[in-house]
Amino acid sequence: MKLLLELSGENPTIPFAEIDCIGTVLDKRAQVALVNSPEPATACRLAMTHRVLEYLGECRPEFGAFSELLEELAIESEQPFAGRAKKVHAGDTRMVQQCSQQELERLIGTMIKGPVSLDVPEIEFRAILSEDRCYFGRVLFTIDRGGYDRRNPGNRSFFHPGVMMPRMARALVNISCAQKGDLLLDPFCGTGGILIESGLMGINAIGSDFDPIMVKGSRQNMPAGDSILADSVHLPLQDVSVDAIVTDLPYGQSVSIKKDHTVERLYDDTLRELDRVLKPGKRAVVVAHRDISDIAARHMRIIQRHEQRVHKSLTRRVLVLEKL
Repeated sequence: MKLLLELSGENPTIPFAEIDCIGTVLDKRAQVALVNSPEPATACRLAMTHRVLEYLGECRPEFGAFSELLEELAIESEQPFAGRAKKVHAGDTRMVQQCSQQELERLIGTMIKGPVSLDVPEIEFRAILSEDRCYFGRVLFTIDRGGYDRRNPGNRSFFHPGVMMPRMARALVNISCAQKGDLLLDPFCGTGGILIESGLMGINAIGSDFDPIMVKGSRQNMPAGDSILADSVHLPLQDVSVDAIVTDLPYGQSVSIKKDHTVERLYDDTLRELDRVLKPGKRAVVVAHRDISDIAARHMRIIQRHEQRVHKSLTRRVLVLEKL
C-alpha cells in the first residue's frame, strides 16, 4: 500500500532513515515521504512521523492543478469528513503565493461529495505542500508522540545525566531495521533506554555494560529486560547470533572504561567484536561524539551518516553500518 508520511522537522535526515523499517521510500520532499509499505499499521512504530495517510494522488503546487486532481479522483464519502492542508516552509511555491491554507481546505470540502464536519470528522483528507509537489491523502492514523514524553528518563527508577531521549532511541532502533522477535544488542546499555524502546516493539533486546552500577540501574528501569555485566570487547555471545545492534558509545567522560583502553582502542576493539556477533547483511547503528568513520570502516560497511545536535558542546554522530 502506498502511504504518505508527514514527518517532523526536528532533523533533516533521521526521520527519512527510520522509514526503512516499514517499507520502501518511493519519493520524498521536506517533511514528506511517499512509501510503499506491505503492512501500514507498522508505521505506528515510527518516532519522527506525525501522521500516516493513504496516498491518493499528487500534483504541481498550483491551485488549478490541485482542483483538477480532486476532480479526477471524484471522491465520495458517506461519513462526515474534514479537509486539512499544510504548507511546509521549505522554499517558495506558486501555490503558497496564490492561495491561503483556508482556501485549499475549502476546495477539498467543496469537491468531495459528502457531509462536512470540521468539529468531529470521522475522516480527514489532507493536502501537504512541500517544495515542488502537492501530495494528497486520507489520514489513517496520527502517531501519539506523548508517550515519549511520559517515558522521559527523569521519570525512571534509575536516572543518569546525559542519557538519550526516548524519541531518539526509538528512531535509532527503527534505523537498525530490527523486527518483532529479532534479537537486538546494546553493548553500552547504560540506564536501558534503547532496551525499553526495543521491548515496546516486541524486539528481544539484550543489554550489557562494563559498569555494574549501570547494569543494576538498567535492571531497575526494565525488570523484565535482559541486562548483563560484560566487557564490550569480550561479549558472552556466539558468533553471528545477533539480528541488530544499537548503541551509544561512551565518550570517555564520567564513564567506566578499563585502564588499559584508550577511547580509540575501545571503539576499535568493540566494533571488531560487534562484527563477530552480528549476522551477515544486518545493521549496527553506532552513536559517537565525533566522527569515527575511519575506525568503523575497518570492520563493516558504512551505509548512512547522520548528525543530531544535542546542545552547544555535544553533537551526536550516527553511523549506520552493515555487516558484509
